[in-house]
Amino acid sequence: MQENATKKKKNNRFREMVSNLFAKRIIMLLVLLIVIVLIIIGVRRVVSFDNQTTKIGFEDIGEIATQSAYCTQVSVTDSSRKLFGAKIPFTQSKYIYSYGVIIKAGFNFEEIEWSEKENTIEVKLPETKILSSEIDTDSFKVYHEEESIFNQVTLEENNTALKELKQEAEEEAVANGLLDNARSNAEAILTGFFGQVYDLDQYKIVYEDK
Repeated sequence: MQENATKKKKNNRFREMVSNLFAKRIIMLLVLLIVIVLIIIGVRRVVSFDNQTTKIGFEDIGEIATQSAYCTQVSVTDSSRKLFGAKIPFTQSKYIYSYGVIIKAGFNFEEIEWSEKENTIEVKLPETKILSSEIDTDSFKVYHEEESIFNQVTLEENNTALKELKQEAEEEAVANGLLDNARSNAEAILTGFFGQVYDLDQYKIVYEDK
């Protein structure tokens, strides 16, 4: 009887050792699996950022105006026939008028490049450019009108005058900070997009020229 009891104790100890060993191996396998999963997730995260596969939202916007200006330009169309450098009497045609010009500037957002390194987001912006300039025909005002029946202003002369008017309006708008404001507004828009994906309390955004 005592011998049988001893054998049972030995068998129970053996089973307990096997069970403990088996349990330890299962725990080690589970820990190893968890570590592998974490490593895979980390690698995917790094690869995702390096390849810029993270969608921020502005990539498909295309061309967008981030600043507009309204300029009123006065134009003078003066046409007269000349003979030996002197104006021929009764051939002078002269118009003084003004138009409002709407000028828009911005970027092609598809050309913007960005990358994430540690806690810094580097954004490369293309050159700010004028996207459009349109004459507001409802703003037309005439200040002086004089036209000779012997020398009328041609459509070609009028078209040239309007082109010069738009060009002068664009130059004035740029001189008054149109492109600079377009750049600042674009940065504000992009910061909003990045803020939807990144915690801007932890990330710094650096804007550079492309």
